[in-house]
Amino acid sequence: MNIEGHAALVTGGASGLGEAVARELARLGAKVAVLDLNLEQAQKVAADIGGVACQADITNTESMAAALERAAAAHGPARILMNIAGIGTAKRIVQKDGSPAPLEDFSRVIAVNLIGSYNASRLFAAQCAKLPPLEDGERGVMLFTASVAAFDGQVGQQAYSASKGGLVGMTLPMARDLAQYGIRVCTLAPGLFATPLMKQLPQAVQASLAASIPFPPRLGRPQEFAQLAAHVVTNGHLNGEVIRLDGALRMAPR
Repeated sequence: MNIEGHAALVTGGASGLGEAVARELARLGAKVAVLDLNLEQAQKVAADIGGVACQADITNTESMAAALERAAAAHGPARILMNIAGIGTAKRIVQKDGSPAPLEDFSRVIAVNLIGSYNASRLFAAQCAKLPPLEDGERGVMLFTASVAAFDGQVGQQAYSASKGGLVGMTLPMARDLAQYGIRVCTLAPGLFATPLMKQLPQAVQASLAASIPFPPRLGRPQEFAQLAAHVVTNGHLNGEVIRLDGALRMAPR
């Protein structure tokens, strides 16, 4: 699919990897809707790239439906969905005091990362399936954001790894499900990236993490993630695939 001129939705588009994706799609000519809980930051990004900001809670059907309606009113029906929004946490299943980890913490990560991504995808897919087909019968493209933690999660990452592993497991069956409508589905699994959250860590910690990456021995750049996300859109034969973007990193147990 040629990105230029098409409407795109980017969840979590107000910062980090989502912001990088929103900016890259806009640079390539897409009409971008920046979806995020943080409306003020989303408005800043949208104003900068000539897009539209939509406050959205991906776990809430009414909120997501309203965001899609606002985006469609501004840009027309979307053919591109970038599921970038997510949260992370680390908590050992048995706490230092011997108590079990709170179930609510596990449920929250699953609700946002896995169920929230599915919620955004089902609403997008139902609308995209009604659009007229483009070249090769394609109607749209959907991307999930997993993590290397889906494959080699560390101590305390049960919830995060489970949520990202769920996205990995959902990729192929969703691609098969939506093939009849000409909607492709892929997932990117990033490693250690220089996001705002990462930059909050002490410089020495960042340097140590960067040194653990075989090559290049540095943190990934959000722009590199965004470039690959855009390539998934433009490469029509990429479908049902999960792609690691990690510099050959394999996470240690802790």
